[in-house]
Amino acid sequence: MTTTEGLLVPPGHGRVVQAPAQHVTFKVTGSHSRTASTFEVVVPPGFDVGAHVHTRSEELFYVLEGELDVLAFEPRVRTADNWQKWESSSGNRVVRATPGTVIVVPPGCPHAFANPTDAPAKMFFQASPPPDHERYFEELLEILGEGGPPDHEAIEALRKRYDIEQLTPLKHR
Repeated sequence: MTTTEGLLVPPGHGRVVQAPAQHVTFKVTGSHSRTASTFEVVVPPGFDVGAHVHTRSEELFYVLEGELDVLAFEPRVRTADNWQKWESSSGNRVVRATPGTVIVVPPGCPHAFANPTDAPAKMFFQASPPPDHERYFEELLEILGEGGPPDHEAIEALRKRYDIEQLTPLKHR
């Protein structure tokens, strides 16, 4: 008889990858789930992931603490500078997400988040299928942890490897 055991990750536990721009705690990885990777992400003031789109991945964001500006729609026009001003053909605009807000992003849907406040925000983040986002976070945080302005060429090459089409630039203070 085969025994199956679940995974229990207590508060404050999980593998942490950290750089000045982000703090990510891996809660559930591809080694524990066939359907999704799950992370707790602290988004510092001034961080903007930039609008981007995935052709294969589905994502779910749940704001736990703080406030984030979020986008999850196809805009009338994809401008390369400021996704915060985008509007969908049905009139949707960027929303200020507060604790308890859930954002679901299907494959092919442009999306972004940014912390425009002076306080860190925290979110629960789930990406399906695993483990691409785990690898992406590890490599992105290595690039961002090198100090100085972000190496946009290295980030662009990384994103292409992990099914991420960057529409506007990633930014952080």
